[in-house]
Amino acid sequence: MSDTKVYLLDGGTLVLDGFHIFWNRGPGGEVRFPVYSILIEHAEGRFLIDTGFDYDHVMAALAFEKPQQTKDQTIPGALKLLGLEPKDIPVVVNSHFHFDHVGGNKYFPHAKKICHKNEITQAAQPEVFEVLGYSDLSFSAEAAEARGKSDQLLEGTTAANSQFELIEGDVELAKGVTFIYTPGHTVGNYSLLVEFGTRKPILFTIDAAYTEQSLKTNNQASFHIDPVAGVRSMERLKALAAEKDADLMYSHDMANFQTYKTGTQFYG
Repeated sequence: MSDTKVYLLDGGTLVLDGFHIFWNRGPGGEVRFPVYSILIEHAEGRFLIDTGFDYDHVMAALAFEKPQQTKDQTIPGALKLLGLEPKDIPVVVNSHFHFDHVGGNKYFPHAKKICHKNEITQAAQPEVFEVLGYSDLSFSAEAAEARGKSDQLLEGTTAANSQFELIEGDVELAKGVTFIYTPGHTVGNYSLLVEFGTRKPILFTIDAAYTEQSLKTNNQASFHIDPVAGVRSMERLKALAAEKDADLMYSHDMANFQTYKTGTQFYG
């Protein structure tokens, strides 16, 4: 655990209206926000948490989110900055299956893949208000086939090489690396706690709280399935951060992201 390093892989930016980021509160107007993945270098191996968005998919299905993404901000490009390739990542863990968290999964047919036990079912049969969130199905042959979207699959993607190990509740991925179950945003949404030997822990809210302001006010994004569960999850994260004396990092908070270490810099 003392040798754990955490890299934030800058995945580009998207746009939403403020009333979507701060549900029913706003203020309204376009807000550009970051998307990033988390690479953990650990004594027990490498773990990639989420894989960002695919630019072409967003332009085809959600062009109103005005994606911006350079070559270095794709998952292969971000890994290349660290001297790595997708084949060097043995484990991919998805916090949930919204399009901005699975866009690069297709590059890891060899990897062990992990998700909550209900996420694939939900992606395959989403509620009507979740369809855009679960619009990129390239991460799973099972989900794509169920939705009649097999055309999204990269050549060579099969049910076997896009299969997931299913988990529930809190799960320790490796010593000091814990997936914290925080439902509400989706049925199987997870946050992430990373503990180090030489510095304070980091608690990544992921999409349980898009921004620092979201967490302070228990104001979740409009993209959710269960707002009550979402508020309970935010309360749990605040209590856990206090208990662990952890630094909080947010998934879609541009002001905070601009202070985060990215690229070849790391936390550890």
